[in-house]
Amino acid sequence: MLDQDHVDFEHLWEQWAEAAEEQASSRLRAMDRIVENNQEKVINAFQKHRVSDFHFAASTGYGYNDSGREVLDLVYADVFGAEAAIVRPHLVSGTHTISAALFGCLRPGDELLFVTGRPYDTLHKVIGKPGDGLGSLADWGVHTKIVPLLEDGSVNWEAIGAAVSERTKVFAIQRSRGYDWRPSFTIDQIADMVSRIKAIQPDGIVFVDNCYGEFTEQREPTEVGVDLMAGSLIKNPGGGLAPSGGYIAGKQRLVELAAYRMTAPGIGGEVGAMLGTTRSIFQGLFLAPLLVGQAVKGSIFASAIFERLGFETHPRWNDPRTDLIQAIRFSAAEPLVHFVQSIQKAAAVDAHVVPEPWDMPGYEHPVIMAAGTFIQGGSLELSADAPVREPYIAYMQGGLTYAHVKFAVKGTLREFRKRGYL
Repeated sequence: MLDQDHVDFEHLWEQWAEAAEEQASSRLRAMDRIVENNQEKVINAFQKHRVSDFHFAASTGYGYNDSGREVLDLVYADVFGAEAAIVRPHLVSGTHTISAALFGCLRPGDELLFVTGRPYDTLHKVIGKPGDGLGSLADWGVHTKIVPLLEDGSVNWEAIGAAVSERTKVFAIQRSRGYDWRPSFTIDQIADMVSRIKAIQPDGIVFVDNCYGEFTEQREPTEVGVDLMAGSLIKNPGGGLAPSGGYIAGKQRLVELAAYRMTAPGIGGEVGAMLGTTRSIFQGLFLAPLLVGQAVKGSIFASAIFERLGFETHPRWNDPRTDLIQAIRFSAAEPLVHFVQSIQKAAAVDAHVVPEPWDMPGYEHPVIMAAGTFIQGGSLELSADAPVREPYIAYMQGGLTYAHVKFAVKGTLREFRKRGYL
C-alpha cells in the first residue's frame, strides 16, 4: 500500500509539472520548429551525397579508399555550411579534437587569444606553461592570452583590442558556458564576434569550441564566418549512437592542417580505418536534430520547474537556448551532491551506482559526475556534473527523450522533499 507521503508527492508533482509545461509551452513549440529545420538540413546533405548502404562497410588497416569515411566528411561539411570536415572515431574526446585543431593552426611564436574568458578546465593542460615538458602549446612556444568577460557575461572588446598583437593568430571562442555562471553565446553573438575580430585582425583565424551547441539553433558557427570549429561525437552530433569520436569543420586549408596534427604531416585525413563505426556515426547524425531537441526541451522544463520552486537557474526557462547545458545553483555542497546523485539514480544504466566527488584528471577541483549512459561519458544522454566548490552549481545536460528528463527531475524533487530542501 502506498504511504500518504508518496500520494501527497505525486499530487504535488502533477501540479508542478503541469504548471511548468504550461508556462514554457511557447519555448517548447519553438524548439520543435528548430528540430524540423535541422532535420531537413541533415536529410538534404545525405541525399546530396547519395549515402548508401555500402558506405557503412567497415574498413581495416590503413583504411585507404574508404568511401564511407570520405562521404561522411562531405556530409558533415554540408550540414555545417563549411568547406571541409573530418569526422573520426580516433578523436577520443572534445578536448583531443580541440587540441588537434589548435595545434594544427598554431606555430612556435604565434599567439592564441581566448576572447570569451577562461576556457573549460580540461584545456588548461593543453595551453600549458613554458617548459612544462608536456608538449603543451606553451611548451612548443605558443603564447596564450585570456581576456576575461565583463561582469554581465559579455565580451570585453576594449580589452581584446589592447591584447591583440602582431603575433595574434587564433581567436578562440567557447560557445558553451563551461563551468561558469554566464550565458552561452548564441549564433548571432558569434556572428558579431567574427565581424569585430576581422575588423581588428583581418587575417586572424576565428576558432569555436562548438561542444554542446550543435543543432540547438538553426545555424552553426561556420555558417556565420567562423574559420574553424570542433566538437565531440559523444555530445550532440553523435545522436547517442556514435561510440566515440570528434569532428573538425571549417576552411579547407585549416581542416587539412588539423588533420595533419590528428595523424601525421603528409597523411592527414587520407587514412584511418573506421573500425565498424561508420553506420552508427551516420545514423547518429541523422537522429541528432531530434534528440538534441528532446534534450533542450528537457532543459527548458527543468529550468521552469526549479525556478518555480525557488532555485536560481541559468538559463532561465524563457531565455534563448544555444546549448544543452542547464545550470542550477544550490545553497551548499550537500544539495548539490544529492542533485547529481539523483540524476544518476534516474538512469537506465548504472542507476544503482552512487557517484561521489573525486579528483578527475584535467580538473582543478573535486568533481561529481552522474553518467548513467549507454556511451561512456555521452553527454547528449542525460547526465550532470559539478565541481564541488563555491558557488555550488550543478550542470545538467542531455536527455535522449524528454520523458526521461521529466522522470529524472521528478526523482530529484522527491529526494529534495525527503531531505527538507523543498
